[in-house]
Amino acid sequence: MEKLYELYFKLLKTVDMRFQRSLMDQVNWEKRLIGITGGRGVGKTTLLLQFLKKKYKGANKEGLYVSLDHIWFSRNTLLDLADEFSKTGGKVLVLDEVHKYPNWSREIKNIYDFYPELQIIFTGSSLLEILNAAADLSRRAVLYSLKGLSYREFIDFDQGIGFPVLEFHDILQQHVEMAYEISSKVKPLQFWKPYLEHGYYPFYKEAGELYHQQLQSVVNLILEVELPMLRKVDIAYVPKIKQLLAIIADSVPFIPNVSKLSEKIGINRTTMLTYLHFLQESGLIFGLYQRNEGISILQKPEKIYLNNPNLAFALGNKVDVGNIRETFFLNQVSNIHELNLPSRFDFQVDRKWIVEVGGKNKKMNQECDVIAMDDLEIGIDKKIPLWLFGFLY
Repeated sequence: MEKLYELYFKLLKTVDMRFQRSLMDQVNWEKRLIGITGGRGVGKTTLLLQFLKKKYKGANKEGLYVSLDHIWFSRNTLLDLADEFSKTGGKVLVLDEVHKYPNWSREIKNIYDFYPELQIIFTGSSLLEILNAAADLSRRAVLYSLKGLSYREFIDFDQGIGFPVLEFHDILQQHVEMAYEISSKVKPLQFWKPYLEHGYYPFYKEAGELYHQQLQSVVNLILEVELPMLRKVDIAYVPKIKQLLAIIADSVPFIPNVSKLSEKIGINRTTMLTYLHFLQESGLIFGLYQRNEGISILQKPEKIYLNNPNLAFALGNKVDVGNIRETFFLNQVSNIHELNLPSRFDFQVDRKWIVEVGGKNKKMNQECDVIAMDDLEIGIDKKIPLWLFGFLY
Protein backbone atom coordinates (compact mmCIF):
# COMPACT_ATOMS: atom_id res chain seq x y z
CA MET A 1 0.00 0.00 0.00
CA GLU A 2 2.98 2.31 0.50
CA LYS A 3 3.43 2.24 -3.27
CA LEU A 4 -0.09 3.67 -3.66
CA TYR A 5 0.72 6.50 -1.25
CA GLU A 6 3.99 7.15 -3.06
CA LEU A 7 2.22 7.46 -6.41
CA TYR A 8 -0.54 9.62 -4.89
CA PHE A 9 1.94 12.07 -3.35
CA LYS A 10 3.84 12.23 -6.64
CA LEU A 11 0.65 13.08 -8.54
CA LEU A 12 -0.34 15.63 -5.92
CA LYS A 13 2.85 17.61 -6.55
CA THR A 14 1.95 18.06 -10.20
CA VAL A 15 -1.54 19.45 -9.54
CA ASP A 16 -1.98 23.13 -10.40
CA MET A 17 -4.52 24.87 -8.16
CA ARG A 18 -4.78 28.13 -10.11
CA PHE A 19 -7.75 27.02 -12.21
CA GLN A 20 -10.61 24.95 -10.81
CA ARG A 21 -13.75 23.75 -12.53
CA SER A 22 -17.11 25.27 -11.59
CA LEU A 23 -18.26 21.82 -10.44
CA MET A 24 -15.80 22.10 -7.54
CA ASP A 25 -18.16 24.57 -5.84
CA GLN A 26 -21.31 22.62 -6.72
CA VAL A 27 -20.37 19.26 -5.19
CA ASN A 28 -21.47 18.67 -1.61
CA TRP A 29 -18.11 17.38 -0.39
CA GLU A 30 -19.56 16.53 3.04
CA LYS A 31 -21.51 13.52 1.73
CA ARG A 32 -20.09 10.10 2.59
CA LEU A 33 -20.48 8.63 -0.90
CA ILE A 34 -19.98 10.81 -3.99
CA GLY A 35 -19.88 9.69 -7.61
CA ILE A 36 -18.57 11.81 -10.49
CA THR A 37 -19.07 10.60 -14.03
CA GLY A 38 -17.95 12.09 -17.32
CA GLY A 39 -16.42 11.39 -20.69
CA ARG A 40 -12.77 10.60 -21.18
CA GLY A 41 -10.48 13.60 -20.98
CA VAL A 42 -12.87 16.10 -19.35
CA GLY A 43 -10.77 16.43 -16.16
CA LYS A 44 -12.26 14.13 -13.50
CA THR A 45 -8.87 13.07 -12.12
CA THR A 46 -7.59 16.63 -11.85
CA LEU A 47 -10.78 17.72 -10.07
CA LEU A 48 -10.36 15.04 -7.39
CA LEU A 49 -6.65 15.65 -6.87
CA GLN A 50 -7.37 19.37 -6.49
CA PHE A 51 -10.03 18.55 -3.89
CA LEU A 52 -7.56 16.46 -1.87
CA LYS A 53 -4.79 19.02 -2.14
CA LYS A 54 -7.16 21.78 -1.07
CA LYS A 55 -8.60 19.77 1.82
CA TYR A 56 -5.28 18.63 3.29
CA LYS A 57 -3.03 21.49 2.13
CA GLY A 58 -0.71 18.98 0.50
CA ALA A 59 0.39 15.38 1.17
CA ASN A 60 -1.47 13.78 4.07
CA LYS A 61 -2.23 10.11 4.71
CA GLU A 62 -5.77 10.90 5.84
CA GLY A 63 -6.57 11.13 2.13
CA LEU A 64 -5.69 8.70 -0.67
CA TYR A 65 -6.22 8.73 -4.41
CA VAL A 66 -5.95 5.47 -6.36
CA SER A 67 -6.76 4.51 -9.93
CA LEU A 68 -8.46 1.13 -10.05
CA ASP A 69 -6.54 0.03 -13.13
CA HIS A 70 -3.35 -0.06 -11.02
CA ILE A 71 -1.57 -3.41 -10.92
CA TRP A 72 -1.88 -3.43 -7.09
CA PHE A 73 -5.49 -4.54 -7.58
CA SER A 74 -4.46 -7.67 -9.46
CA ARG A 75 -3.50 -9.14 -6.07
CA ASN A 76 -5.64 -7.10 -3.68
CA THR A 77 -9.27 -6.08 -3.42
CA LEU A 78 -10.99 -2.78 -2.77
CA LEU A 79 -12.05 -4.13 0.60
CA ASP A 80 -8.40 -4.89 1.43
CA LEU A 81 -7.54 -1.30 0.59
CA ALA A 82 -10.36 0.18 2.63
CA ASP A 83 -9.57 -2.00 5.64
CA GLU A 84 -5.89 -1.09 5.75
CA PHE A 85 -6.61 2.56 4.95
CA SER A 86 -9.11 2.80 7.81
CA LYS A 87 -6.81 1.06 10.32
CA THR A 88 -4.00 3.53 9.59
CA GLY A 89 -6.20 6.59 10.18
CA GLY A 90 -7.46 7.19 6.64
CA LYS A 91 -10.58 9.30 6.16
CA VAL A 92 -11.13 10.16 2.47
CA LEU A 93 -10.70 7.41 -0.13
CA VAL A 94 -10.82 8.57 -3.76
CA LEU A 95 -11.31 5.81 -6.34
CA ASP A 96 -10.68 6.73 -9.98
CA GLU A 97 -12.07 4.81 -12.97
CA VAL A 98 -14.13 2.32 -10.99
CA HIS A 99 -15.53 0.83 -14.21
CA LYS A 100 -12.15 -0.90 -14.67
CA TYR A 101 -12.64 -2.94 -11.50
CA PRO A 102 -14.94 -6.01 -11.52
CA ASN A 103 -17.82 -5.88 -9.02
CA TRP A 104 -16.89 -2.33 -8.06
CA SER A 105 -20.42 -1.40 -6.99
CA ARG A 106 -20.83 -4.30 -4.57
CA GLU A 107 -17.49 -3.66 -2.88
CA ILE A 108 -18.12 0.09 -2.61
CA LYS A 109 -21.48 -0.69 -1.00
CA ASN A 110 -19.72 -2.97 1.50
CA ILE A 111 -17.14 -0.30 2.29
CA TYR A 112 -19.91 2.25 2.76
CA ASP A 113 -21.81 -0.08 5.13
CA PHE A 114 -18.88 -1.55 7.11
CA TYR A 115 -16.54 1.46 7.34
CA PRO A 116 -18.76 4.40 8.37
CA GLU A 117 -15.66 6.43 9.28
CA LEU A 118 -14.62 6.58 5.61
CA GLN A 119 -15.75 8.97 2.92
CA ILE A 120 -15.67 7.42 -0.56
CA ILE A 121 -15.48 9.48 -3.75
CA PHE A 122 -15.41 7.63 -7.05
CA THR A 123 -15.28 8.47 -10.75
CA GLY A 124 -16.31 6.51 -13.79
CA SER A 125 -17.08 6.67 -17.47
CA SER A 126 -20.16 8.51 -18.69
CA LEU A 127 -21.35 5.02 -19.70
CA LEU A 128 -21.34 3.89 -16.07
CA GLU A 129 -24.71 2.59 -14.92
CA ILE A 130 -24.59 3.51 -11.25
CA LEU A 131 -28.33 3.43 -10.67
CA ASN A 132 -28.63 0.00 -12.27
CA ALA A 133 -25.55 -1.49 -10.66
CA ALA A 134 -25.71 -4.90 -8.99
CA ALA A 135 -25.48 -3.25 -5.58
CA ASP A 136 -28.04 -0.55 -4.93
CA LEU A 137 -25.96 2.61 -4.70
CA SER A 138 -28.74 4.92 -5.85
CA ARG A 139 -29.97 5.56 -2.29
CA ARG A 140 -26.44 6.05 -0.98
CA ALA A 141 -24.45 7.95 -3.60
CA VAL A 142 -24.79 11.61 -4.57
CA LEU A 143 -24.02 11.78 -8.27
CA TYR A 144 -22.53 14.56 -10.40
CA SER A 145 -21.54 14.80 -14.04
CA LEU A 146 -18.44 16.65 -15.26
CA LYS A 147 -18.52 18.07 -18.78
CA GLY A 148 -15.75 19.55 -20.87
CA LEU A 149 -14.69 23.17 -20.50
CA SER A 150 -17.33 25.80 -21.15
CA TYR A 151 -16.23 28.86 -23.08
CA ARG A 152 -16.17 30.77 -19.77
CA GLU A 153 -13.94 28.12 -18.18
CA PHE A 154 -11.68 28.02 -21.23
CA ILE A 155 -10.97 31.76 -20.96
CA ASP A 156 -10.20 31.34 -17.27
CA PHE A 157 -8.00 28.27 -17.85
CA ASP A 158 -6.19 29.77 -20.83
CA GLN A 159 -5.89 33.40 -19.75
CA GLY A 160 -6.43 33.36 -15.98
CA ILE A 161 -9.41 35.73 -16.26
CA GLY A 162 -12.39 34.54 -14.22
CA PHE A 163 -16.04 35.43 -14.77
CA PRO A 164 -19.20 34.39 -12.90
CA VAL A 165 -21.62 31.82 -14.27
CA LEU A 166 -24.62 33.39 -16.01
CA GLU A 167 -28.26 32.27 -16.06
CA PHE A 168 -30.04 31.72 -19.39
CA HIS A 169 -33.05 33.88 -18.56
CA ASP A 170 -30.75 36.67 -17.32
CA ILE A 171 -28.84 36.57 -20.60
CA LEU A 172 -32.10 37.12 -22.50
CA GLN A 173 -32.94 40.17 -20.39
CA GLN A 174 -29.52 41.70 -19.73
CA HIS A 175 -27.22 40.47 -22.51
CA VAL A 176 -26.13 43.97 -23.56
CA GLU A 177 -24.92 44.90 -20.08
CA MET A 178 -23.34 41.46 -19.57
CA ALA A 179 -21.48 41.60 -22.88
CA TYR A 180 -20.20 45.12 -22.12
CA GLU A 181 -18.98 44.01 -18.69
CA ILE A 182 -17.13 40.98 -20.06
CA SER A 183 -15.76 42.91 -23.03
CA SER A 184 -14.27 45.50 -20.69
CA LYS A 185 -11.95 42.80 -19.30
CA VAL A 186 -11.33 40.53 -22.28
CA LYS A 187 -12.02 40.49 -26.00
CA PRO A 188 -14.39 37.47 -26.17
CA LEU A 189 -14.01 36.95 -29.93
CA GLN A 190 -10.20 36.80 -29.61
CA PHE A 191 -10.37 33.28 -28.13
CA TRP A 192 -13.49 32.12 -29.97
CA LYS A 193 -11.93 30.13 -32.82
CA PRO A 194 -9.24 28.51 -30.62
CA TYR A 195 -11.99 27.31 -28.28
CA LEU A 196 -14.09 25.87 -31.09
CA GLU A 197 -11.08 24.03 -32.51
CA HIS A 198 -9.36 22.76 -29.36
CA GLY A 199 -10.76 24.23 -26.15
CA TYR A 200 -13.33 21.75 -24.86
CA TYR A 201 -10.99 19.12 -23.38
CA PRO A 202 -8.51 20.43 -20.77
CA PHE A 203 -5.66 18.28 -22.09
CA TYR A 204 -5.20 20.72 -25.01
CA LYS A 205 -2.40 22.50 -23.12
CA GLU A 206 -0.29 19.38 -22.81
CA ALA A 207 -1.18 18.02 -26.27
CA GLY A 208 -0.36 21.18 -28.22
CA GLU A 209 -0.29 20.55 -31.97
CA LEU A 210 -1.11 16.88 -31.36
CA TYR A 211 -4.45 17.75 -29.74
CA HIS A 212 -6.69 16.44 -32.53
CA GLN A 213 -4.61 13.28 -32.78
CA GLN A 214 -4.98 12.74 -29.03
CA LEU A 215 -8.71 13.44 -29.25
CA GLN A 216 -8.97 10.77 -31.95
CA SER A 217 -7.21 8.39 -29.55
CA VAL A 218 -9.79 9.22 -26.85
CA VAL A 219 -12.59 8.43 -29.29
CA ASN A 220 -10.94 5.13 -30.22
CA LEU A 221 -10.60 4.16 -26.54
CA ILE A 222 -14.31 4.83 -26.01
CA LEU A 223 -15.28 2.74 -29.03
CA GLU A 224 -12.72 -0.05 -28.67
CA VAL A 225 -12.53 -0.41 -24.88
CA GLU A 226 -15.43 1.22 -23.04
CA LEU A 227 -18.27 0.11 -25.30
CA PRO A 228 -17.20 -3.57 -25.27
CA MET A 229 -16.52 -3.39 -21.51
CA LEU A 230 -19.59 -1.48 -20.37
CA ARG A 231 -22.16 -2.13 -23.11
CA LYS A 232 -21.00 -5.63 -24.12
CA VAL A 233 -20.58 -4.56 -27.75
CA ASP A 234 -18.88 -7.30 -29.77
CA ILE A 235 -15.44 -5.97 -30.74
CA ALA A 236 -16.12 -7.23 -34.28
CA TYR A 237 -18.86 -4.58 -34.62
CA VAL A 238 -16.66 -1.66 -33.54
CA PRO A 239 -15.62 -0.85 -37.16
CA LYS A 240 -19.31 -0.40 -38.04
CA ILE A 241 -19.77 1.99 -35.11
CA LYS A 242 -16.72 3.93 -36.32
CA GLN A 243 -18.23 4.06 -39.80
CA LEU A 244 -21.50 5.37 -38.34
CA LEU A 245 -19.66 8.06 -36.37
CA ALA A 246 -17.68 9.08 -39.47
CA ILE A 247 -20.89 9.54 -41.47
CA ILE A 248 -22.35 11.70 -38.70
CA ALA A 249 -19.13 13.75 -38.42
CA ASP A 250 -19.23 14.64 -42.11
CA SER A 251 -22.95 15.39 -42.13
CA VAL A 252 -23.84 17.15 -38.88
CA PRO A 253 -26.43 18.26 -38.14
CA PHE A 254 -27.37 14.84 -39.42
CA ILE A 255 -30.99 13.98 -40.25
CA PRO A 256 -30.94 10.18 -40.10
CA ASN A 257 -32.64 8.09 -42.75
CA VAL A 258 -32.69 4.84 -40.85
CA SER A 259 -33.33 2.54 -43.79
CA LYS A 260 -30.62 3.99 -46.02
CA LEU A 261 -28.11 4.27 -43.19
CA SER A 262 -28.69 0.70 -42.06
CA GLU A 263 -28.21 -0.54 -45.62
CA LYS A 264 -25.05 1.52 -46.12
CA ILE A 265 -23.39 0.28 -42.93
CA GLY A 266 -24.70 -3.25 -43.18
CA ILE A 267 -26.60 -3.54 -39.90
CA ASN A 268 -30.28 -3.80 -39.10
CA ARG A 269 -32.42 -0.91 -37.86
CA THR A 270 -32.56 -2.03 -34.23
CA THR A 271 -28.78 -2.44 -33.97
CA MET A 272 -28.16 0.92 -35.60
CA LEU A 273 -30.48 2.77 -33.21
CA THR A 274 -28.83 0.98 -30.29
CA TYR A 275 -25.41 2.13 -31.49
CA LEU A 276 -26.66 5.72 -31.79
CA HIS A 277 -27.85 5.49 -28.19
CA PHE A 278 -24.44 4.21 -27.05
CA LEU A 279 -22.65 7.03 -28.90
CA GLN A 280 -24.81 9.59 -27.12
CA GLU A 281 -24.24 7.96 -23.72
CA SER A 282 -20.49 8.06 -24.31
CA GLY A 283 -20.53 11.81 -25.00
CA LEU A 284 -19.69 11.63 -28.70
CA ILE A 285 -23.00 12.67 -30.27
CA PHE A 286 -26.20 14.43 -29.24
CA GLY A 287 -29.62 13.38 -30.52
CA LEU A 288 -32.27 16.10 -30.74
CA TYR A 289 -35.95 15.19 -30.39
CA GLN A 290 -39.17 17.20 -30.68
CA ARG A 291 -40.12 16.02 -27.20
CA ASN A 292 -37.83 14.39 -24.62
CA GLU A 293 -40.26 12.43 -22.46
CA GLY A 294 -40.83 8.78 -23.14
CA ILE A 295 -37.78 8.39 -25.38
CA SER A 296 -36.64 4.80 -25.81
CA ILE A 297 -33.36 3.40 -27.07
CA LEU A 298 -35.06 2.45 -30.34
CA GLN A 299 -36.55 5.89 -31.05
CA LYS A 300 -34.91 7.73 -33.94
CA PRO A 301 -33.63 11.27 -33.21
CA GLU A 302 -34.91 13.97 -35.57
CA LYS A 303 -31.40 15.47 -35.83
CA ILE A 304 -27.98 14.33 -34.69
CA TYR A 305 -25.02 16.54 -33.78
CA LEU A 306 -21.53 15.80 -32.59
CA ASN A 307 -21.26 16.44 -28.87
CA ASN A 308 -18.95 19.46 -29.18
CA PRO A 309 -17.22 21.50 -31.92
CA ASN A 310 -13.75 20.04 -31.21
CA LEU A 311 -14.95 16.63 -32.42
CA ALA A 312 -15.90 18.11 -35.79
CA PHE A 313 -12.34 19.36 -36.32
CA ALA A 314 -10.85 16.06 -35.14
CA LEU A 315 -13.15 13.59 -36.92
CA GLY A 316 -14.70 15.31 -39.92
CA ASN A 317 -13.26 15.72 -43.40
CA LYS A 318 -15.04 19.04 -43.79
CA VAL A 319 -16.08 21.64 -41.24
CA ASP A 320 -19.20 23.72 -41.87
CA VAL A 321 -19.33 26.99 -39.95
CA GLY A 322 -23.12 26.85 -39.57
CA ASN A 323 -22.93 23.38 -38.04
CA ILE A 324 -20.15 24.47 -35.68
CA ARG A 325 -22.30 27.36 -34.44
CA GLU A 326 -25.28 25.12 -33.75
CA THR A 327 -23.10 22.46 -32.12
CA PHE A 328 -21.59 25.07 -29.79
CA PHE A 329 -25.01 26.35 -28.71
CA LEU A 330 -26.36 22.84 -28.19
CA ASN A 331 -23.30 21.72 -26.23
CA GLN A 332 -23.19 24.69 -23.87
CA VAL A 333 -26.94 25.04 -23.25
CA SER A 334 -27.87 21.34 -23.04
CA ASN A 335 -25.55 20.88 -20.05
CA ILE A 336 -27.94 23.02 -18.02
CA HIS A 337 -31.26 23.18 -19.89
CA GLU A 338 -33.62 20.93 -21.83
CA LEU A 339 -33.32 21.29 -25.60
CA ASN A 340 -35.87 20.23 -28.18
CA LEU A 341 -36.28 20.56 -31.93
CA PRO A 342 -39.14 22.94 -32.81
CA SER A 343 -41.08 22.55 -36.04
CA ARG A 344 -39.48 25.51 -37.86
CA PHE A 345 -36.43 26.82 -36.04
CA ASP A 346 -33.12 25.49 -34.64
CA PHE A 347 -33.79 24.93 -30.94
CA GLN A 348 -36.37 25.25 -28.21
CA VAL A 349 -35.00 25.80 -24.69
CA ASP A 350 -36.96 24.44 -21.72
CA ARG A 351 -40.01 24.16 -24.00
CA LYS A 352 -40.31 27.93 -23.80
CA TRP A 353 -37.80 29.94 -25.83
CA ILE A 354 -37.39 29.53 -29.59
CA VAL A 355 -33.80 30.09 -30.73
CA GLU A 356 -32.21 30.55 -34.15
CA VAL A 357 -28.43 30.33 -34.50
CA GLY A 358 -26.53 32.09 -37.28
CA GLY A 359 -24.01 34.68 -38.43
CA LYS A 360 -24.18 38.41 -37.71
CA ASN A 361 -26.05 39.07 -40.97
CA LYS A 362 -28.88 36.66 -40.17
CA LYS A 363 -32.24 38.41 -40.38
CA MET A 364 -34.54 38.64 -37.38
CA ASN A 365 -37.73 36.58 -37.42
CA GLN A 366 -40.45 37.95 -35.17
CA GLU A 367 -41.60 34.43 -34.26
CA CYS A 368 -38.19 33.81 -32.71
CA ASP A 369 -37.39 34.71 -29.11
CA VAL A 370 -33.63 34.79 -29.67
CA ILE A 371 -31.11 34.90 -32.48
CA ALA A 372 -27.76 33.67 -31.17
CA MET A 373 -25.33 35.45 -33.51
CA ASP A 374 -21.75 34.60 -34.32
CA ASP A 375 -19.08 37.30 -34.93
CA LEU A 376 -20.95 39.69 -32.66
CA GLU A 377 -19.34 41.23 -29.57
CA ILE A 378 -22.32 43.24 -28.29
CA GLY A 379 -25.92 42.42 -29.19
CA ILE A 380 -29.12 44.40 -29.45
CA ASP A 381 -32.73 43.50 -28.62
CA LYS A 382 -33.22 39.80 -29.48
CA LYS A 383 -29.86 39.54 -31.23
CA ILE A 384 -27.49 38.02 -28.65
CA PRO A 385 -23.80 37.17 -29.14
CA LEU A 386 -23.43 33.42 -29.55
CA TRP A 387 -20.31 33.35 -27.34
CA LEU A 388 -22.31 34.62 -24.36
CA PHE A 389 -24.14 31.27 -24.13
CA GLY A 390 -20.76 29.78 -23.27
CA PHE A 391 -20.99 31.36 -19.80
CA LEU A 392 -23.80 29.12 -18.51
CA TYR A 393 -21.47 26.86 -16.48
